[in-house]
Amino acid sequence: MADEEAKTLEDLGELTGQGSGEDGPAPVAAPVYEQRLDEHGRAYATGKRKDAVARVWLKPGAGRIEINGKEHAEYFARPVLQMILKQPIAAADRVDQYDIKVTVRGGGLSGQAGAVRHGISKALTHYEPELRGVLKKGGFLTRDARVVERKKYGKAKARRSFQFSKR
Repeated sequence: MADEEAKTLEDLGELTGQGSGEDGPAPVAAPVYEQRLDEHGRAYATGKRKDAVARVWLKPGAGRIEINGKEHAEYFARPVLQMILKQPIAAADRVDQYDIKVTVRGGGLSGQAGAVRHGISKALTHYEPELRGVLKKGGFLTRDARVVERKKYGKAKARRSFQFSKR
């Protein structure tokens, strides 16, 4: 230990080829996100939640949201599910600016609403990459990984034991 000399951060930069030089350390390039549209001028994204998978197409329009061929208020009758659906659009302040067409399969209504929300968020970032920061801060781009726990052998359900009988 006595033979080794003390290293500074500048010395480490020289070892990796990023010497500090006169203008300071070399800047690390931030990822550049570009607009990704299909041949029809729409942004496409896939959203997932539990067992539900939503395919979302987003294009400029009057604010219509169509899910599996129905109006969103007709498909998701509960106001809570409609609110979940519109959260990323409201956070990005883009209400009534895009028409959204969704096909969703699998899971229940709650999982489907979460999948649609995830898909809309991703499609918004594909159409307008500058919205990524707002949506990421709101937590809309993160896939909710919570799923139902599997049933274990020797148990009535995932964790519940069979009823104990003394006699």
